[in-house]
Amino acid sequence: MASTASNTLDRRHFLRGAGATIALPLLGAMTGPSARAEAASGTIPRTVAICGGLGFHAPHLFPERAGRDYGVTPYLDLIRDHRNDFTLFSGLSHPQQNGNNGHASSLTWLTSAPRPGLAGFKNTISLDQLMAFHLGGTTRLPFLCLANDGGSLSWTANGINIPSESSPAKLFQRLFVDGTPDEVAAQLRDLKRGRSILDTVLGEARHLGRSLGPQDQEKLDEYFTAIRDLETRIGQSETWTTKPKPKVDYNPPRDVADRTDIVAKQRLMYDMMVLALQTDSTRVITLSLGGMNAVPSNIPGVKTDWHNLSHHGKDEAKIEELRLIEEAEFKELNRFLTQLKAIDENGRRLLDNTAVLFGSNLGNASSHDWHNLPILLAGGGYRHGSYVAHDAQHNTPLANLFVALAQRMGLEIDRFGSSTAASVRGLA
Repeated sequence: MASTASNTLDRRHFLRGAGATIALPLLGAMTGPSARAEAASGTIPRTVAICGGLGFHAPHLFPERAGRDYGVTPYLDLIRDHRNDFTLFSGLSHPQQNGNNGHASSLTWLTSAPRPGLAGFKNTISLDQLMAFHLGGTTRLPFLCLANDGGSLSWTANGINIPSESSPAKLFQRLFVDGTPDEVAAQLRDLKRGRSILDTVLGEARHLGRSLGPQDQEKLDEYFTAIRDLETRIGQSETWTTKPKPKVDYNPPRDVADRTDIVAKQRLMYDMMVLALQTDSTRVITLSLGGMNAVPSNIPGVKTDWHNLSHHGKDEAKIEELRLIEEAEFKELNRFLTQLKAIDENGRRLLDNTAVLFGSNLGNASSHDWHNLPILLAGGGYRHGSYVAHDAQHNTPLANLFVALAQRMGLEIDRFGSSTAASVRGLA
């Protein structure tokens, strides 16, 4: 169908598969005058989701009083320069997060699927992947799945965990270093070969499907969904392979050699994220901050391994050491937000175009409690400056916030995962 100002393809077109309803990517035929005007104005929506798997000590984060005149806590004091650029939420969680171990809820932080890791569990699509599918080939990379520990927050529509990138050096190469002509030609040949293989496999699978029963047919449909997704990604890669990569004023980084230097690792990864957003190389990023059974280096006063400290059992000495680690993390978050605010994008701060979701899958890491999650939302053009306390006993579904974030990215959905509404109180 041709795209005209008066005759555009209805944006409410969906693909159904793998137990999820997925909006079609934003295509030229779907783009009406208002959408094109938004792109021309530079108000390009982006989303970043950052999860600390070992949680954040709630008494050092949450104020005693909700509202716009909330009191400053030790962690909020470290990001006080951005007070009017973020909203802090409590009383949010995903339901039914009891899993096969105390940290299983990390599997579902961006999906909200119930009973993580237990018998019969199958994860669902993560919020970032829903956004990335919608955006299609708009940017060189539909998404970035990053981690400081090898973990991953991203899941496909078929419940497959997407491998993360933990090397800033490799990420920089992928984003900003052009290959030689021979390397580009070889990459195009590989992509075309991949498309040929997919065509063959898909044809054989369709022939097989005629003789399958209902259950096997359902599994095959899931397989078709995965194949179509791969076909789309290959086509996008072919388009971008021949385009020069953006140039940035940043020396190619070296990965942090000391795996226990969490501050340096987080800082370097945040730098790569800023560059990726600033050059519009991607509009969707996830970052797993991770954790470890080791003593973080270069944080004066910390002598105990991080995981042990997160299970402090209200031991004041352990809590004080834990506070030093988590303060270091909030300092790096502060630096990241400062960088985004300093970058002008067509008269707007890059932070205003970027919704930054920061939090954890654990509300109380010491007891592996997944209720009352620490959730901070910065930027994105929302009206910020408040601490919003939802019911601590009967939590609001975190997925309600996910629906609002997805709609902000242009997805016409009214539910996601365990959501019960299309927004949360305190988001304006």
